[in-house]
Amino acid sequence: MLGIDPDPGRLWPRALELAGQDRSAHDDDPSTRTGRAVAAHCRLLLDAAGDQCVAIKPQVACFERLGAPGWAALRELVADAHERGLLVVADAKRGDIDISATAYGHAFFTGVSTPYGHVPGLGADLLTASPLLGRDSIAALLGQARTVGGGLLLLTRTSNPGAADLQGLMLRDGGTVSEAIAALVDAQGRDNIGRSGLSDVGAVTGATAPEHLERLRELMPAAVMLLPGLGAQGGDDRGLRAAFAPGPAGGLVPVSRGIAYAFEGAGRDPADAAANEARRLRELLWDLYA
Repeated sequence: MLGIDPDPGRLWPRALELAGQDRSAHDDDPSTRTGRAVAAHCRLLLDAAGDQCVAIKPQVACFERLGAPGWAALRELVADAHERGLLVVADAKRGDIDISATAYGHAFFTGVSTPYGHVPGLGADLLTASPLLGRDSIAALLGQARTVGGGLLLLTRTSNPGAADLQGLMLRDGGTVSEAIAALVDAQGRDNIGRSGLSDVGAVTGATAPEHLERLRELMPAAVMLLPGLGAQGGDDRGLRAAFAPGPAGGLVPVSRGIAYAFEGAGRDPADAAANEARRLRELLWDLYA
């Protein structure tokens, strides 16, 4: 999976050139110019590495920080990915009470009806979300996702170093917080398992802590596992096999910086370096379930 976390200070040189050629009435506005460059960067990245991937995972915060031009670039990216036959996992980690969760569902999935007509949503296929507000918040967001055939990936055992601070805490029943979330993932998705044997409620389970994956897979036999952390965060692919127990689609492994910035320090063309790294990772991951 191609992670897309555009850093305005590290955009490909060709993206800056293309953005400079696309003049607009608001050319002096930094957010507009940067949004245009980010859109070009994303398009070039898809051209280079998209054919080696099944999906993209845009980090929504990287676009939102640019304001409206950033969201416009994100919309352009989602449309481009869908035209190429790629799934879109919006990495936004949303989570709130049911009324707000419904609004998030409008934003990322269904859109919303207004007195002036329908305002479309982003068109995501999957959305990362926090389960810490409980079942009602998940149900409201999941209802919107299911309306358009989408799903959720709930934060279960994340890839950051501080994950153990809360997710690893032991509960009175003897399990951890992560294991309790995994049981919730399974319960929420159990009634909507497709022909593939996978449900529309999955989990974010970091590649940086593969020692937890076997137990989490036991608790979530039908869940898709999003496995961030391979590459720049130091994750080890050798411990990921349990995630693929249901088959190749059981695990989604996003790599962002490792692909986009493979050219840095190597003196290579950014597109060539990205394509080669994406190809190498695809072959490596295939060995996990071949």
